[in-house]
Amino acid sequence: MRDISTNSLNSAQRARPSLPRLPVPDLRQTLDRYLASLEPLLLEDERLGKASYESSYAFRVQKARAFERGIGKVLQDRLLALDRASLHNWLDDNFWMDKAYLEWRAPLLINSNWWLAFHDDDLLPESAKTGESSDSRAGITLWQIRRAAWLIHRVLDYKGQLDTGELHSETTRTGIWLRQSISKMFNIARIPTPLCDIISPSPPADCPDARKLLLTLHNWFYAIPVYHPPNSPNDIPKLMEPREIESQIRAVVLDVEQRLANGDTATPVGVLSADDRDRWAANQQHLLSIHPTNRKSYQKMLSSVMGLSLDHMTHTIPPGPRTSYSPEGISQEVLDAHLHTIRAHALNVANRFYDKPFTLIVDSSTRAGATGEHAPCDALVPSIVAEYGIVEGVDESAFSATWDEREPGGWERLDWVADEKIQKECVEAHARAVKIIEDSDDSVLWFGGYGTDWIKGIAKLAPDAYIQMVLQLAWYKTRGEFTATYETVLTRMFKHGRTETLRTVTRDSRAWVLAMMDPQCAQETRYKALQRAIQTHTRLTREAATGRGIDRHLLGLRLMMRPHEGEESPLFNDELFERSQQWKLSTSGLSAGHLFRGTGFGAVYDDGYGINYLAAPSMIKFGIESKFSSPLTSTEKFKQTIVECLYEMRFLCSLMEAINSYPVTSHL
Repeated sequence: MRDISTNSLNSAQRARPSLPRLPVPDLRQTLDRYLASLEPLLLEDERLGKASYESSYAFRVQKARAFERGIGKVLQDRLLALDRASLHNWLDDNFWMDKAYLEWRAPLLINSNWWLAFHDDDLLPESAKTGESSDSRAGITLWQIRRAAWLIHRVLDYKGQLDTGELHSETTRTGIWLRQSISKMFNIARIPTPLCDIISPSPPADCPDARKLLLTLHNWFYAIPVYHPPNSPNDIPKLMEPREIESQIRAVVLDVEQRLANGDTATPVGVLSADDRDRWAANQQHLLSIHPTNRKSYQKMLSSVMGLSLDHMTHTIPPGPRTSYSPEGISQEVLDAHLHTIRAHALNVANRFYDKPFTLIVDSSTRAGATGEHAPCDALVPSIVAEYGIVEGVDESAFSATWDEREPGGWERLDWVADEKIQKECVEAHARAVKIIEDSDDSVLWFGGYGTDWIKGIAKLAPDAYIQMVLQLAWYKTRGEFTATYETVLTRMFKHGRTETLRTVTRDSRAWVLAMMDPQCAQETRYKALQRAIQTHTRLTREAATGRGIDRHLLGLRLMMRPHEGEESPLFNDELFERSQQWKLSTSGLSAGHLFRGTGFGAVYDDGYGINYLAAPSMIKFGIESKFSSPLTSTEKFKQTIVECLYEMRFLCSLMEAINSYPVTSHL
């Protein structure tokens, strides 16, 4: 019997799919693709009266070939050796998280954290969406608590079903990727340390703090249980029912109400996590040194399964010169106010802990969303979890008809002992955070003129590439030049794969944009140029997704250099090498976004844009962020230009479709 079960187990293990390792790309292919990516920039330099394209390109080819024959071969061999010594892959195991995220010293607020605004829950009473309630306690309403409890239960239920294999088991590659990725969202946090942050280790499975949620309210932190304690060490903790989670949240609300009545105010430690990372590191160390209570509270925050922030107000913005394209009758002010609530605004900025990878946010009118620290996993991952959380609206029958006045056990205050220095740092950190927020020109565009159905069915073009061409044309119309453009491509087909860069600006995309800007250019010429640009973009997408991109490889090669031994390369010292990676247009597509009102992330450069788009069958939503302080950018103007470009491209494709489908008659 033992032999049979062992053989069966071995068969099951052999049948289980495994993800391949991320390859180290071929050096010559990477250099050739890198040179191709420089062509549009060199052509632009020539157009602007700088060096000729031919001479500049020949100069870069010379650099690339010298690199390939010399130091490049040495670096490639080192990278291959590193890959052989790596458990999962050469990139993620060794330096991706540090270089892409943890070494950044800029505040996470807007600069790094992503945000998602959820659609309203249609199952909630309309009266709940006003933010006014006779049962409001400490500014927190009954249905606000219930929506929060429901979302928490849904999200953690999804996590549990993944953990047990009930959903997306590891018999599929999708299941492997989802379980690996989503496991990084929970029970950890980013820890500030000088020069380079770290990610906290996951707590042991039997750690009581791992069964609790971090709740923030009126800038106070609490830990509330969301799982029942296991009956034995080998048992899996049972997730609490929505009504039990509701009871825990309500207990905290009542405690906060009493604290406010007593005239207490929180030490807003959360706003310190919105500060410059080195400054937060110094303040965190000082805070932990003041009193053992602080170290205990901080450790519980790190170990907590996820975050929940309850805002006691509904943020509004006054009517202004905003152009609304919402086809569902929702005003632009409402859309943007909701988006700003999740991103953060001056009144709720301290009611967060920005170092957690996933935090749900619900305000007093039941508007909800999520935000998170970006390092552990890419934004698509929490968006998948969030969609599961909101696809089913609040079931009123899951809650008790009347409040249970008995005090639930298990919740605890996470208080802080603060000295004068910390109090002063909180005030100053808040002022710096508000300055960042007030400079953030953040809005959502709902374009309902058409969507992916029309792009695929009538235009017969790839939707993602089509949208990228929209953004290229809009940028050029507003700036009169081209810029390096970043598009995220997932490498999810590989073990512990993360992302690769797709360099959207190509020789073909440039030619198409210039054709659109030339009033003398024939429509057929424009259309053929668009087709070529989209074909090129689709090919680059395929290459990036299959481990044949260039930017991660070039990063790996640079990191294999030993400057302390005098190693250097003219290839990496070239100003064009740096310019080709100045992503003033940073873009990412997410999903159809049926359940999201808007999304967002910050611009990488102060004179650029951060753009996330959701492409649905009949609508495209754009979340756009730029800086008010830059005279070169305007989110409102860019929105209007995107709409203009979308209609121009529809006219072009529709015209060519009509011409090509018109019957040809024979004249005898």
